[in-house]
Amino acid sequence: MRGIKHFQAGETDKAIECYTSAMKVCKDKQVMAVLHRNRSACYLKQGNYVNAASDASRAIDVNASDVKALYRRCQALEKLGKLDMAFKDVQRCATIEPKNRTFIDTLRRLGADIQQKLKTTFSTDSRVQNMFDILLDEEMDRDKKEKAANNLIVLAREDAGSERIFQNNGVPLLQKLIETGKPEMILAGIRTLSGMCTGHRARATAIVHLMGIDKLCSIMAVDNEEIALATCNLFQCIYDSLSGGDKRAYGKEEALVLDSTRDLKSILMALLEMIGSKKVSGHGRDQALNLLTKNVPRKDKREADHSKTLFTIDHGLKKILKVCGQVPELPDQLPLTENTQLIASVLLNKLYDDLRCDPERDNFRDVCDEYIKGKFDPNDMDKNIHAINALSGVLQGPFDVGNILVGRQGVMEMMVALCGSEREVDQMVAVEALIHASTKMSRASFIITNGVSLLKDIYKKTKNEKIKIRALVGLCKLGSAGGDDYSMRQFAEGSTEKLAKQCRKWLCNPNIDVRTRKWAIEGLAYLTNDADVKDDFVEDEPALRAMFELSKSPDKTILYAVACTLVNCTNSYDKKEIIPELIQLAKFSKQHVPEQHPKDKKDFIERRVKRLLKAGVISALTCMVKADNSILTDQTKEMLARVFLALAEDSKDRGTIVAHGGGKALIPLALEGTDTGKIRASHALAKIAAISNPEIAFPGERIYEVVRPLVSLLHPERDGLQNYEALMSLTNLAGLNDKLRVKILKEKALPEIENYMFEEHDQIRQAATECMCNLVVCKEVQERYLEDGNDKLKLLVLLCSEDDDKLQRAAAGALAMLTAAEKKLCAKITLVTAQWLEILQRLCLHDNMQIQHRGLVIVYNMLKADNELAKKLIESEILEILTVIGKQENHPKRQEVIDVARTCLSIALDLGLIKPFS
Repeated sequence: MRGIKHFQAGETDKAIECYTSAMKVCKDKQVMAVLHRNRSACYLKQGNYVNAASDASRAIDVNASDVKALYRRCQALEKLGKLDMAFKDVQRCATIEPKNRTFIDTLRRLGADIQQKLKTTFSTDSRVQNMFDILLDEEMDRDKKEKAANNLIVLAREDAGSERIFQNNGVPLLQKLIETGKPEMILAGIRTLSGMCTGHRARATAIVHLMGIDKLCSIMAVDNEEIALATCNLFQCIYDSLSGGDKRAYGKEEALVLDSTRDLKSILMALLEMIGSKKVSGHGRDQALNLLTKNVPRKDKREADHSKTLFTIDHGLKKILKVCGQVPELPDQLPLTENTQLIASVLLNKLYDDLRCDPERDNFRDVCDEYIKGKFDPNDMDKNIHAINALSGVLQGPFDVGNILVGRQGVMEMMVALCGSEREVDQMVAVEALIHASTKMSRASFIITNGVSLLKDIYKKTKNEKIKIRALVGLCKLGSAGGDDYSMRQFAEGSTEKLAKQCRKWLCNPNIDVRTRKWAIEGLAYLTNDADVKDDFVEDEPALRAMFELSKSPDKTILYAVACTLVNCTNSYDKKEIIPELIQLAKFSKQHVPEQHPKDKKDFIERRVKRLLKAGVISALTCMVKADNSILTDQTKEMLARVFLALAEDSKDRGTIVAHGGGKALIPLALEGTDTGKIRASHALAKIAAISNPEIAFPGERIYEVVRPLVSLLHPERDGLQNYEALMSLTNLAGLNDKLRVKILKEKALPEIENYMFEEHDQIRQAATECMCNLVVCKEVQERYLEDGNDKLKLLVLLCSEDDDKLQRAAAGALAMLTAAEKKLCAKITLVTAQWLEILQRLCLHDNMQIQHRGLVIVYNMLKADNELAKKLIESEILEILTVIGKQENHPKRQEVIDVARTCLSIALDLGLIKPFS
């Protein structure tokens, strides 16, 4: 009885508890059947259809003619999409009770649904078969094949379509398609499989076993960038589905999906094998490294399990080092692309960063040390340069590990020996290693003592441009070790400018290969710490354009150097606040005091920004943002965000940024990367959205992606300018459409906006009130103002009495819309503050027509809302104000105000509160 009472009261959880407790002590089969039937009704009400069907079945097992249990199972099965089984149950109900109208109607409806489903299924099945026939027909027209391939891919993106392909012998047919060896057929097959695996663990498991992991790896290994990328995407879809990306409820069928751990481990082993295999193309190796980078390290450091990282270090670290050590100029090397070794370095860095304790880091370091030392051989120079190149890879990844390895006995001596070698490839590898080893100031001071003379000798003596440019970059790096501190120049006055001039000369030379010209940008990335160098560089438009063109080239290893150069040119790095008292104290205690270069002052920076925009920096930045995530590291994203923010500083330049696609490019930077990078990108977005038309700046669905970054700037830890510009941007967005307003509310912006309405800073308070004015048309916001126990409405009324016209206009506008939408708020206004009538009168007498109009609209809404309230208003001075305004002669500029006043007087007349003048 208690269970029934709880069910009738809508307390289904308590009802389920009662029935479950009763089942534990019940011995009678018939009573048990009733308990299961009743609990089935509770599950049905909760939407737990799997359990509802299961309980109803147990009741039917005891009594096959129990119509209540049969009908409940029918309802549950229908919701689970098992229409044929539901139809059988309701058919049985209708046989037992042929006059029951509910059963008859359900029987007809399900019959029609099944017919429709069969019709759709057969048409889909025939379409799927027809597509495969076209694709596998050798003589079929190319255009028809392309159309069929695209249709198959689109069909596979929907769950129902994927299931039809799978059920219709789809996987073997897709294998045939792939085995044709034609790139377009392979791409169609792989992309269809990706759609079938997305978000469906059971299907992904089946496809892995039917296709075979080795087969998929062999497809990814081919020397075709597009096929390698598509197969990488397929592996990612499989990995996501097997590791928890599939959230659907399978019910009893869950048991059919085996544990995925073994499959995930097999995929990981296969990818590690690919890294060191000569049979794998450069593009395939890149994608294998990308998959490891994305899926092995923990995404959240708070997770305890990092076993995948430890497994990868044990079984694959030496293979990654082998990739780092490859020297393309030597024979018998692994196939690589321009980006492979940098991707390998990024992976090393992420693996090391994912380790949790010192013993694990010591093991990582020992494996690297053992590998590099094991390659040193006095009789084989090829092995030696492989070891030094592997060390360069480590220095570009986990620098702390590389730094320790450089200090090991024999390593620096080997670098010096290679620098003195007659073979140019030896010199080139050694110089690159020296460059990477001098990244930190402490290391640079050691190499300034030991390596500058070495690099100068190489620079002067070598005739090979490739080595010359690398030696120059080494000198550039050492010359900029003092950063932007004018007093800490490493080289003589004018030396850095000469080095930079030579770098610009090489950069503009189209006859030099891209890989070598890249080193010229590396040099400028260091030298542009010097304000004289960056000023000369931005004046050299051909050099700027050459750098921007190189940033768009397939070799994406250049991105970091370009980003560094741009950060230096725009001075968008963090600057320490200089406190005069501390400078005096430092001078008194004879400590070093950093000095600012005269050309690092604001007017010089602004001039450099204008030059960069003129040379086309925005199109280069938008192209860089599209690079693969493994190359575009979080640090690089942060630097790009800093540059965008510096470029958007002047409101006149924001139109140029939007015109060249800068608005769209900022969205991914604001959503992914370091916290600092995301804040900088979000602030740049706010600057653009605050004064531009958002529909032009962020076309299509992108406009909805902008909301979250803007809301993040409302956090109390952000500075006042970020808060203000974010509120201005959200005001702009909230004024566009309901969908955007709902999105702003979903991102939990409303409490923050309300808080800023209490802010002491006038401009922030005004911006928050304007934003609220645009949001009050939402039902959810109106309901918050209707709630008792808060001062939200009181605040709006009091803000109407402020002296700031813009603030008054926004607050009065919000009140006008609220009182028009909710009549209860009209009465509530009179209760929140004793000064409400005085404030309303001030609004109606205001010099600003927009504010006056809003005040009169509030009066109009209050007159319409309640007769008693209308009487109170007419008995006050409001009547006199309305009369004076209403008697004014018609005037185009004031007509809106006059018309509202006359309408208010008409309402008062209709209510009998005033009489017509006779």
